[in-house]
Amino acid sequence: MGARCYYVYILASKIGGTLYIGVTNDLIRRVAQHRLKVIESFTEMYDVARLVYFEQFDDPENAIKREKRLKKWNRAWKIRLIEQHNPNWDDLYPGIAGPP
Repeated sequence: MGARCYYVYILASKIGGTLYIGVTNDLIRRVAQHRLKVIESFTEMYDVARLVYFEQFDDPENAIKREKRLKKWNRAWKIRLIEQHNPNWDDLYPGIAGPP
């Protein structure tokens, strides 16, 4: 059995739009849930479903620490982080999920 991975991710409603930060051990499944709006939540209410940033971790403690730290950042810092890695705010989900 392979090592488990954990992810901190940022979703956006559009370029420069509403942001959501989460943590998961299955990035593809979790983003799909957001996109399909299967759970009544903040992301459903604000149509936040574009995966614009993510980081991978080997253990859940570090992933959770990073998620909490990012949530405390001001908006400008979050936008700068996204734009350093994804300047066009491209939706990264199709690239990690593969063809439908």
